[in-house]
Parts: sequence; C-alpha cells; structure tokens
Amino acid sequence: MTNDENEAVDAFERLGLTSYEAKVFIALHRLGSGTARDVASVADVPRSQVYSVAESLEERGLLEVQQSSPIRYRPVSIEEARETLERRFERERERAFDYVDTVKRESATEETQEAIWTIRGRERIDDRVVDIVSNADRRLIFGTRLPELLTDEIAAALEDRAETGVDVVAFSGTEAVRDRFRGVDGIEVARPPAHRRDDDRSGRILIVDDDAILLSVVDDDGSETAIWSSGSLFASVLIQLIEANDKAPGEW
Repeated sequence: MTNDENEAVDAFERLGLTSYEAKVFIALHRLGSGTARDVASVADVPRSQVYSVAESLEERGLLEVQQSSPIRYRPVSIEEARETLERRFERERERAFDYVDTVKRESATEETQEAIWTIRGRERIDDRVVDIVSNADRRLIFGTRLPELLTDEIAAALEDRAETGVDVVAFSGTEAVRDRFRGVDGIEVARPPAHRRDDDRSGRILIVDDDAILLSVVDDDGSETAIWSSGSLFASVLIQLIEANDKAPGEW
C-alpha cells in the first residue's frame, strides 16, 4: 500500500473500523463492485477473511451484498458512508460522556473529600492563577516577589476583577511588581512586613474570597511548583493562619 492509503486506513481505524474493514471498503471503492476474489486481489486481505469482513461492513451500513454466485459486494456512496460513520461517532461520543457524567453525579452524592491539588510548571500555574482570579466575587489578594511571575494575563485578570468591584490587593516586596499596579483604580498596592522579605524560594500567593488559595515555590533551577485548594476546609484554615500570622499573605 502507498503511504496515503496507509494513512487512510489508520484514519478509518480511528473512526472505529478494523484494519481489514478499512482495506476492504477502500478496495471496493477502487473496484466499484466485486467478489471476494476481486477484493483479495487488490487489498491486503486474505480471501478467506473477506467474507466475514464484508458481513461486518454490511452490518455497519457501509456496503451492499448481491446474492449471486459468486456473491458480489458494492460499497455505499462516499457521502452515505461519511454520514453513517459520523452518526456512529456521535452515538459513541454521547454514550461515553453520558457515562462519565453519571459517574460524576454519583460521586457528588458521596462524602466530599478535601481537595488539595499540586501543579508543576510555570505555564500551567499561570493558567490556574488566571482561572482562580476570574472567579473572585468579593476579595482577592495576589503576591509575588518575582516580576516574571506576574504575567500580562494575570495582571489583566486582576484589573478586570477590580473593575467589577472586587477588592484587590497586589502584595510584593519588589518595587517592579508594585509599580505595575500603581495608579490602577480599585487595586491596593501593599508591602509585606520587614521580617518577611528574606525568602528566596517563595513564588506567588493567591487568596480569593477566603475560599480559594494557591501557594507556589521556586526551585534552584527556576522551576515552579504550586499547591491550590478551593471550597475546602484546608483552604479556609490555611487562609486564616496566613492572615492571622502577618495580616498579610506571607512571604512576598
């Protein structure tokens, strides 16, 4: 087979056909119609296998059988085959996701477990920060000592929340971070206490609505790891501890 035909067979397999089914279907479109012998002569499928494969394709609605001697096979049109496979794909997709949705709803009725998540990698943490910030309704504190951890997307999300009336505090011991928000309406700029400015491993902190928290650290190689939790007893207690300790979100 040519590379193009191999790729077509692979594509049909991803749509749910077997390799033999794909090869027989392609062969019949090349022939127009034919017997098992005809198909075997142009497809990499043993003649003895063509009969069962053709029967399977008929059940799938992809070919028609002429009860002659010998039996002849004719493929349905390309458009009809495309619609048949699309309907099959839709049914399988709905079946799969309906089951996942059922499992999810069933698990929601069980005892809730404290969810503490770990994220590794700066870009993934950036995305999580933006997502948490975007869900703020009342109060939001963001802090970092590293200007590179305050991306344009995060800054824009903070400013957007401030515009909607959310109380936003940008917290940093680094002037470049504080300068990013000076003069921005609705964002309070703050510094950490003097005794909390000597850490060189802290990454960033985010507290939202006294309900969600994200904390990250930066390793010696510059990689970042974060933990976050939302709507959990863990998040609530940790936020209270942080705010009771310094009346500010930790080491920034």
